Amino acid sequence: MGSGQHEHFDHWLAAINQACGQFAARPLVGEFSGKLDEFHAHQLKLSTVTVSAANLFRTRKEIALSNDAWFFTVFQLSGEAVMEQEGHQTVLRPGDITLIDAALPSSFVWQQQACQVSLLLPRQTLEQTLHTGRVPCATRLDGKWPVVRLCHQLLRESMQHESLSPRESEAALEAIMALLRPVLVQQAPESSRRERQFQKVLALIDEHIQSDALRPEWLASTTGMSVRSLYRMFAEQGLVVAQYIKNRRLDLCAQALRTASQEEKLAGIGYHWGFTDHSHFSTAFRQRFGISPGEYRRRWQ
Repeated sequence: MGSGQHEHFDHWLAAINQACGQFAARPLVGEFSGKLDEFHAHQLKLSTVTVSAANLFRTRKEIALSNDAWFFTVFQLSGEAVMEQEGHQTVLRPGDITLIDAALPSSFVWQQQACQVSLLLPRQTLEQTLHTGRVPCATRLDGKWPVVRLCHQLLRESMQHESLSPRESEAALEAIMALLRPVLVQQAPESSRRERQFQKVLALIDEHIQSDALRPEWLASTTGMSVRSLYRMFAEQGLVVAQYIKNRRLDLCAQALRTASQEEKLAGIGYHWGFTDHSHFSTAFRQRFGISPGEYRRRWQ
């Protein structure tokens, strides 16, 4: 790869990192080409990647520097891509869809030129929609399936309307998740006893999310396990207990802000969901969503 190609490659990777969070990459044998186009309409956050002869990947190092509140929903438009996560590998062809968890290591390989759209789906909303254990990732959703074709059609239609209102963009996102639900549930492995136990812990967190007593020690005691076992259970899912609780509270704050009036105090919203210190709430909210609570609310007015 010549100096010009190196510069092109670095520019492409920088664009990926700005749009999708931190990734690492390496060129493959062949002539590299890469382009990224973004589309934002409030809740709809899309990136169209056109690339060849490249391997994009994410390790724990990159994950630690990024927001993990998302699933990348990959819509293959042309060419082929090899997607890998947690020992699962699938080849995407035009019309196919797969999901990749932003909180777990992953790898994307494009040998020949290909084009795909990556849609960010909020983790909390998707997991609530599915009501199952872990979301099946790097699993090919066949482009011949009717609901997969409908998802592609809805995506294409949505990308033609940048003037979508916040409510319309949220409705489009919910419609895509609703369409994907039956095929994702079908692809999900049967829940093990461990996974069912984990889901019960998550339900307990939601039940007591506003309580000051909601801490790892209280959770362990209430569920009859040791604190060490609780930490291990969350680590198996790539999560940290205290971080999960904080992020869950922040997600609920964001949900409340979308319908809050300008007269409603931001500190009151944060306090309602367990943030007793407004400065800490504002800092944590900005770290998770990239903007302040006030700006988030204004975007939804």
